[in-house]
Order: sequence, then C-alpha cells, then structure tokens
Amino acid sequence: MSIVTAESCTAGMVAAALSRADGAGDVLHGGFVTYTKEHKTKALGISPDVLKQSGAVNEEVVKQMALGALKHSPASLSLAVSGVLGPEEDEDGNPVGLVYFCAKGKEKAPMIMREDWGKQSPEELMRLT
Repeated sequence: MSIVTAESCTAGMVAAALSRADGAGDVLHGGFVTYTKEHKTKALGISPDVLKQSGAVNEEVVKQMALGALKHSPASLSLAVSGVLGPEEDEDGNPVGLVYFCAKGKEKAPMIMREDWGKQSPEELMRLT
C-alpha cells in the first residue's frame, strides 16, 4: 500500500504529518498542494466548471481531488482535504471551520467526511484538520 495526498487548506501538512511516522518512506508516495482553484485544475484535473459552479470546498471537489491524485500517482490510496481555515470565509462564501475529507482506494468507493468546527482560530482549525 502507498499513499498520496491532495491538500488545499492544509497546504501539505497532512503529508508532512504522515512523513514523520516510522516507515513513512515505504508507504508515502508524495502529495499535491493545490491551494488555488487554478492549480486544482492544472495539477489534479478538476473541472473548472465544477469549481465555478460550486466553489472549491464541497464533497464533489474533494472527491475529484482524491481521484486526481490517484490518477497522477502510482499510489494505491489517496487522502484529500479542502476547507476554510480562516480567518474569514472564502471567496465563495463558505464559512470558517468547514472542511471536507476524502479517502479513495484505487478499486474502492470514495469515503467522504464533512466537518464544521465553526469559527475558531486558523491555528486551532489546522490542528483539528
């Protein structure tokens, strides 16, 4: 098993946390940091129409991030995260504290989780995420 990450609001911190585990070199393939909508499209192949219609913080986008990471990597499992860590809502009006996660295996259905931790400090939201 090998893992690839696709991160937006965490800007690579999930991959960094995974890299500190014993044996990480045997399972962590790498990661994509796609902070902007433009980079989500270029690096992961997310449809610009989806981003334009629904913004970057939702179930469909985090699922496409996970799928795109798998498509562009030999890893067998992807972990994706997109959310709003503040200090203010995002350009699409998504509230601070809203975060979506997706885990996707090559031959498995995506598992999606939504958290709404409310308005807290960016540091606390990063820790929670």
